[in-house]
Amino acid sequence: MERITIENLTKYYGDNLVLDGVDLHVKEHEVICLIGASGSGKSTLLRCINKLVEFDHGTIKLDGVSIEDQKFDKNELYKRIGIVFQAYNLFPHLNVMQNITLAPNKVHRMPRKKTVEKARELLDLFGMPEFERSYPEQLSGGQQQRVAIIRALATSPDVLLLDEVTAALDPELIGGVLKIIKDLKTKGMTMVIVTHEMGFARDVGDRVCFLEGGRILEEDEPKKLFSNPQHPRTRQFLQRIIEAGRL
Repeated sequence: MERITIENLTKYYGDNLVLDGVDLHVKEHEVICLIGASGSGKSTLLRCINKLVEFDHGTIKLDGVSIEDQKFDKNELYKRIGIVFQAYNLFPHLNVMQNITLAPNKVHRMPRKKTVEKARELLDLFGMPEFERSYPEQLSGGQQQRVAIIRALATSPDVLLLDEVTAALDPELIGGVLKIIKDLKTKGMTMVIVTHEMGFARDVGDRVCFLEGGRILEEDEPKKLFSNPQHPRTRQFLQRIIEAGRL
């Protein structure tokens, strides 16, 4: 079953072409990793998938239905397609439980008892049951990122988008967050992940897409793309990554 279908996606910022006719198909339970240099269009592509950013041309479908369809108001789309950013974006005046349950309760009108039960289930799953009354400033960066992921999962989304979720973390905290994402993969979560962690993309991705200039220049299984890239620009990019000791 195809969860996300993207065809000829085009996005301009003023006169700047950021996405240039992108095609991407994501199957249910599949994990797609988007790699490439800064400014290649990865994060913009991610934000277009749940309409945080409006696109100019092309189509995006969720389970075969265009996200432009009237059945998908933004609240319904955010419920079904969760997103996590590198900046945790937690509300500092709310504790962990309140951060997790705010959108399900206030936006999606889910029963409070149900949302609290779901939040506690997720906090247990991610090893944070004792932190439900803690405030963001009392948590480490890795713990805040875990809460941000839990918050995105609180509405039981069909797809999870992850945008450089380890970029703001100290190196010693990165492994814990990456393990959580690997665990989500084993549970069958459909994910599209923007990452500069090449080893992680190689280990967790079902497919890896290399973007340059707003286009997907190459996509393949991680083993093939990292060991034998076909496009000259992909080879150049990966060679620089290897020389920097990041793969």
